[in-house]
Amino acid sequence: MTVLTIFGACAVGFMMIFYALEDRAPQYTFAFALACVAASVYGWLAGTWPFGVVEAVWAIVAFRKWLRRRNAPS
Repeated sequence: MTVLTIFGACAVGFMMIFYALEDRAPQYTFAFALACVAASVYGWLAGTWPFGVVEAVWAIVAFRKWLRRRNAPS
C-alpha cells in the first residue's frame, strides 16, 4: 500500500464520518468540507481527475452549507 493510497483512504473515511455527524454541529460540516478537499487532492494526485473535480464541487457545496449554518440564528 502506498502513502497516496493511505491518504486517499483516510480522506474518504473522514468524509463518511463527518457527513454522518453534520447535523450535530456546524463544525462537522466544516470538517466534511476539508475532507472533501483532501479527497479532491487525492484524486488529482492519483491521476483520476474526474474524482478530483467531483470532490472539489462537493467541497464548495459543503463550505457554502457551513457558512449558512454558521451564520444562522440559534
